[in-house]
Amino acid sequence: MSSEIEDLVRKALALPAQTRASLAELLLESLDHQEDFPVSDEWLDEIQHRCHAIDTGQVSLIDADEALNRLRQKYP
Repeated sequence: MSSEIEDLVRKALALPAQTRASLAELLLESLDHQEDFPVSDEWLDEIQHRCHAIDTGQVSLIDADEALNRLRQKYP
């Protein structure tokens, strides 16, 4: 790894967690990749809407086990 990249990584790791997450998201989005299946514009809009709601704290996430437990309690 070049010293320039090592310096960049060191600086990135010193950022607050939320900033590092945003940076990682931007870097991943920048990668040129092919989709395994087509995604409609409507679904892309919905994905962006949901990501924004998570990023701004409008909704909170729970893990899969908790979600399944809640469903089992609601629908015995």
